[in-house]
Amino acid sequence: MGDVIMSSPAFRALKESFQGSITLLTSSIGSAVARMIPEIDDVIVFDVPWVKLQSGDANNANDVRNMIQVIKSQRFDAAIIFTVYSQSPLPAALLLYLADVPLRLAYCRENPYQLLTHWLPDDEPYTLIRHQVKRDLALVKSIGASVNDDSLRLDLPEYIWPAAKAKLQKEGIDVTRPMIILHPGVSEKKREYPEEHWIEIARRITSMHEFQVIITGTESEAPLAERIKSGVEEKVYSVAGLLSVEEFAMLIRHASLVISVNTSTIHIAAATQTRVIVLYALTNPQHTPWKVPGTVLPYDVPENMQSKNEIIRYVQEHYFNNQQASASPDDVMNAVDVLLNSEDKALSLAHR
Repeated sequence: MGDVIMSSPAFRALKESFQGSITLLTSSIGSAVARMIPEIDDVIVFDVPWVKLQSGDANNANDVRNMIQVIKSQRFDAAIIFTVYSQSPLPAALLLYLADVPLRLAYCRENPYQLLTHWLPDDEPYTLIRHQVKRDLALVKSIGASVNDDSLRLDLPEYIWPAAKAKLQKEGIDVTRPMIILHPGVSEKKREYPEEHWIEIARRITSMHEFQVIITGTESEAPLAERIKSGVEEKVYSVAGLLSVEEFAMLIRHASLVISVNTSTIHIAAATQTRVIVLYALTNPQHTPWKVPGTVLPYDVPENMQSKNEIIRYVQEHYFNNQQASASPDDVMNAVDVLLNSEDKALSLAHR
């Protein structure tokens, strides 16, 4: 979901520059947020076998052949492949080539020959690292698409809030009082922040500030949320697994602050202009929150869990310099104090 949100300024550039209809081909998880992005007109959901999935199985070879026919039947004029620098665009390019999409654009590290009709040599991360928003905007700029407003936005109709509010109230949450969200769940164990630290952070927030602590997450993360809640009890509530994606985004919009690991939650916070503290595992430096009040607290990934992808390993060695970083509960609470008490309620986030 975070990747889709970060690409949305590029979608806006395409829409404003060419006034065309935009269909997004994305995963099951990506589709949940895609329908909240106003520039997207239609969504095709397909879990491709060359992208890691958070749950479930990718489609098989016969499914891929069927999807080629689905794409071909819609007679698209062009396709743009958005990737992070550690991904190859070529599997998607082959899919689109076989579907007879006449124009195909992407970053590529090697010469794609006929698979892409338009491409940019991918110099990341060896020459520079840009924020993902800037990377995607530079890609569409190569074909003449630009935009003045590069902020992240989600279309959240107000009618979503009453349903979300009813679920929160059922859990004993007073929606008229300020709320701080803790989002501890991760899709990869290497980005896991210690459970005992979450408990300490929740305890200190409830003792030092007049805030309710709301622990969010998926249904599978509900046991973690309950353990954190049980470690504090007073003024701490778990809604993990209770909210739809739209309701979750609306809760973030109504929160005073979000404290989360680096996952899609931080990009939803950026799109709703909700202050955010990111417990940021040193993995992808281009995925910090975009243009939102907040701060980033990095912590190290254990060596035995570091990626086998050689491009990511290069970043680990050359950008992080094997640094040992550990964001403590003290660091988090200092950031909480600054964000809640500063006059402009913001720390500037640096974007590469």
